[in-house]
Amino acid sequence: MADDDTAELGDLLMRAARTQRRRWRDALAPWDLSPHQARALRVVCEREDTRISDLAEALHIAPRSATEVADGLQERGLVERTSDPRDRRAVILRPTAAGRRVRAEVDEARSADSRKLFGRLPAEDRAALGRILRALRDESET
Repeated sequence: MADDDTAELGDLLMRAARTQRRRWRDALAPWDLSPHQARALRVVCEREDTRISDLAEALHIAPRSATEVADGLQERGLVERTSDPRDRRAVILRPTAAGRRVRAEVDEARSADSRKLFGRLPAEDRAALGRILRALRDESET
């Protein structure tokens, strides 16, 4: 494969990723959530008693940034902070009922948007794209 071809593939992949990120931000607009907040809410809803350090690790961000994301979710009433009974210095995050409801709504909106976006492709192309993207995924994320 010529260098020009691989450069174009990289450019196309980045453009597709930017399109997906823009669509994701647009899908989150009704809830006034950032993509980081939506991902954090998912982590807190999926894991029992999430520590800030665990949230930071799951989101691949610094603990200070995870604290800021958690602050935003708490301000919206989507998560609550409590002391960790095993370590009083640590704080754990738990989703509120509103947080669970918003997470379900956001998941449905994102699924609907993904169906619309990837519905442009025939089933065999979607399967091929999945195989290709899994092959290109960073080894540290497998």
